[in-house]
Amino acid sequence: MKDILLISDNQELIQNLETIVTFMGDSCLSRGLSDCDTYLSSSGADAVLIEHSSEAIVNKLVTKYPHIPFVALVQNEGEANVNCNLVSVISTPLTYPVLTQAIHRCQEYSRRKPNLSKSSGTKTRLFRSLVGKSDQIQIVRRLVEQVAPTDATVLILGESGTGKEVVARNVHFFSERKDGPFIPVNCGAIPGELLESELFGHEKGAFTGAISARKGRFELAEGGTLFLDEIGDMPLQMQVKLLRVLQEKTFERVGGTKPLKCNVRIVAATHRDLETMISQDKFREDLYYRLNVFPIDSPALRQRKDDIPLLLQEINSRIQGDGVDGVRFTERAIASLMEHEWAGNVRELSNLVERLTILYPGHIVDISDLPEKYQYGDTAAYEPDYPEEILEREAFNSLFAESAAQERIEEQVLELGESAETAQDKFISSTLPEEGVNLKEYLSELEVNLIRQALESQEWVVARAADKLGMRRTTLVEKMRKYDIQRTEDA
Repeated sequence: MKDILLISDNQELIQNLETIVTFMGDSCLSRGLSDCDTYLSSSGADAVLIEHSSEAIVNKLVTKYPHIPFVALVQNEGEANVNCNLVSVISTPLTYPVLTQAIHRCQEYSRRKPNLSKSSGTKTRLFRSLVGKSDQIQIVRRLVEQVAPTDATVLILGESGTGKEVVARNVHFFSERKDGPFIPVNCGAIPGELLESELFGHEKGAFTGAISARKGRFELAEGGTLFLDEIGDMPLQMQVKLLRVLQEKTFERVGGTKPLKCNVRIVAATHRDLETMISQDKFREDLYYRLNVFPIDSPALRQRKDDIPLLLQEINSRIQGDGVDGVRFTERAIASLMEHEWAGNVRELSNLVERLTILYPGHIVDISDLPEKYQYGDTAAYEPDYPEEILEREAFNSLFAESAAQERIEEQVLELGESAETAQDKFISSTLPEEGVNLKEYLSELEVNLIRQALESQEWVVARAADKLGMRRTTLVEKMRKYDIQRTEDA
């Protein structure tokens, strides 16, 4: 700690505290209980060690300065309790181990304290892509902040789809090299015989097809960051050449003899267990220790399921930024998604949201709208119950549409030579007779006729006949009861 304030009216205690704190290598100053408030209001402190001789004064200071961590010094245990920024209570006489533990708590309180004044600018952009409030993602953020200003080689470990490239881009963006290029290379996607040329470039005529000189990724990343994704898939012969570049900071183009210096920061990533690969002679141990200077574990989504609501919001915002209507989720749908194991991690979640925006643009998605593999718990879907007049109106519309279609079929049948009598037996004419018609009776006869046809064609299985007529089974049963439609013995 830079400035530790010692508060006590006991000079002997102050001297003991100053001796221990100075021995620890920290700076300190002291004040009495009467004038400590004035000093804190004007100058502040990184931590305060205060004698608990007056509970009223201690409580007042702890409450008034919530951004400062306090350590209470008591004579008897139980005189005070740890609470918020009163981070530790230790009894006198003091011992070095106990005091160092208390000072460590003060450091942690200050280090992890939310700092809203820094939430704008670059930090907002950093945190926007590393979405979440879980402990796992908070650790990743802190590691990125700590390593980014240095030139240390970073090795990002984690399963596929956890966002390892996102972490790498943030390491670059938050570094002094942010104005330089960020060049990604997927070592597993490039054939081994071409990888050397991709990384180091080649001279004209170096091999068949090399009609001109070409810069490699190391030259393109000069002054910036080279991201070697899936480093575990790099062939062994290339691992040797990469190790030499990391050691000597120079390389040669394929077919060239002139050594080229490189000023490039290396960030590597893999989903493989490199230590197991080393034991199987599939990865060089010396290269592993060159890369593993500062490891960062990218957590799997199943380890931070509480971040899923924030991730859904972020993915939705990104999709809407492309001019596409997003989707919203019910609490049941979010709870169901939080039950899933997410083998594909954040990439799988992103793909799911994109799929749902295609299926339900601008809609609210419930658990029953999710693909079956993402449904957990009560998945019963809401089925609307419509008034009878709406169902009958839709049924009549369907019947008239079907009747018109039948008339067209009848005309085609007549053209093929079938007799008019046979066609009349099959279809009911919808032409208005000159003498008029009782529409209610006509519609009833038409409805009865079609219901009988549907039932007979489906062997009087009511559920299948209802599907044929486009109505609910209960509605068809009511109509059969209304018109007294029953299966005859010869049917």
